[in-house]
Amino acid sequence: MRALQIDRKIGRLGLARMLASMAPATAAKAGPVELVREDPPELPGPEWVRLRPRLAGICGSDLATVHGHAGPYFESVVSFPFTLGHEIVADVVAGPTGIVGSDHAGARRVVVIPVLHCAIRGIEPVCAACATGDINRCERVAFGHVKPGLQTGFCCETGGGWSDGLVAHPLQLVDVPDDMSDEDAVMIEPTACAVRAARMHAGGDVAVIGAGTVGLLTLAAIVGRGDDVATSSSRLSLGTPPIIAAKYPAQKRFARRLGATVCDPDELARLVRSRSASLIAGDQLTGGVSQVFDCVGSSASIAQALQIVAPGGEVVLVGMPSTVTVDLTGMWHREVRLTGCYAYRREDFDAAVELVRRFELGQMVSATYRLDEYDTAIAHASTAGPRGAVKIAFDMRNP
Repeated sequence: MRALQIDRKIGRLGLARMLASMAPATAAKAGPVELVREDPPELPGPEWVRLRPRLAGICGSDLATVHGHAGPYFESVVSFPFTLGHEIVADVVAGPTGIVGSDHAGARRVVVIPVLHCAIRGIEPVCAACATGDINRCERVAFGHVKPGLQTGFCCETGGGWSDGLVAHPLQLVDVPDDMSDEDAVMIEPTACAVRAARMHAGGDVAVIGAGTVGLLTLAAIVGRGDDVATSSSRLSLGTPPIIAAKYPAQKRFARRLGATVCDPDELARLVRSRSASLIAGDQLTGGVSQVFDCVGSSASIAQALQIVAPGGEVVLVGMPSTVTVDLTGMWHREVRLTGCYAYRREDFDAAVELVRRFELGQMVSATYRLDEYDTAIAHASTAGPRGAVKIAFDMRNP
């Protein structure tokens, strides 16, 4: 079978990092990713099943890995060589061996919950986080009978979605409704991340920084949750419509369709100031919005979030930061909370299915590529915004 693998090759990681901003396609070819042919992964246990991907999305964390920008934190919770891809819609193979062919008719279609938590690793008793359902906080992602890997797509034994086949535990499988297209289904996993972020919304005014896939899905989840709770006995008010900072026309169109007030990134502070009747001292607002969802995770975006959040407010890091340099004086002075947001609980996938259906989020899939076109696909994903795209995916339906 074919698989897009990444190995620990320091020189190629450095070359990819150097080329990423100038020539993304060249960076993909010259970097640590390689299209290989190998045997399918072994089943880690008798209950595990084989999957054949239909579509697999390209995530920001995948790009950070491909371009050598992922932080050193991940070194201890991945195992090499691993096959990338954790946004997966796939068919279940009916049997412990073999890979299905190109005919997907009649197969069980599933989305993968990629977190490799205690129960999947055969660890008993499970850790305290897993015991409460917080599998995203599992304390055992480097232990058990599966090699280190915080998720499928970052573990050498499970394989990943950027391939013709991988293995999964039954606890990782979510059935895709028959009325959903594959394009809808491949958006379920990233939408579950957004659902997790939206559950942190405490009510009141919201600003979202970044209008790529993560930002737009977080916006949809916040709007959807506000609408749902507003019809229940415990009302959750959004206050005024959420603000989102978006750079590119396609992003702005999606954001407006979701009911947001849209502005250019350099206009965000001015818009927040006009809404909150804040004064401005230098670059710092005296007031601001109660919650900012940073869906970029860069030094600049975190600094901007701290600039516009109200005293006593919260900045939620939804985008994956790495090594950043930020002045945290204002966070201390204004008693602002900085909160991380990673992955999901299983029930977030049920909410994600409904959110994808409600907002037709499969429309965000802008282009698909074959595995052997990986350099072009990665380049497109790296420059999605300016090219009028949102989500790019690999298509294994017609190899």
